[in-house]
Amino acid sequence: MFIAQKLRSQSVSAYLIYMYQVEDLVRAYGLDADRIAAEYLPRFGYDEEQMKQAREWYESLARMMKEEGKEETGHLRVVQNTLDLLEDHHQELLADNDEQDYRAAYYKALPHIVALRAQGNNKEKHEMENCIDALYGATLLRMQGKELSEGTKAALKPISELLRLGEEEKQF
Repeated sequence: MFIAQKLRSQSVSAYLIYMYQVEDLVRAYGLDADRIAAEYLPRFGYDEEQMKQAREWYESLARMMKEEGKEETGHLRVVQNTLDLLEDHHQELLADNDEQDYRAAYYKALPHIVALRAQGNNKEKHEMENCIDALYGATLLRMQGKELSEGTKAALKPISELLRLGEEEKQF
């Protein structure tokens, strides 16, 4: 909760990647806020009030995931709404003739976005969601101690640059 609030104000991409991780964490604990509070939250050294707030936050996320049918896969509506805002902003920047740097970054990233969209269930997702998915996938690989291939690193670089440029003057 505390990290999500901070990231939301600093970088929407980092916030979304964090929220993907949180969704996966809640699923890993079986959408059980009591287990999260007992087994996960103590490692952060929260004081009593912080622990209460964090527990309530995870409890609300678990409840929303159940209500929205996201127990196994998918993103919470709040996460999907943020992805949609990011996509809307992306489309606005592409349509703005004054955004030449953004357009240039987009055309560098486009072959990688097309390749991502061609994989699995990515065809139904919009471009920015594919970009966030790619960064999250790389994050998961790093967390597992796996090396990213040179091709993956090369693909992530223009995608990261596109996201960075898109966030420069926009608060989400």
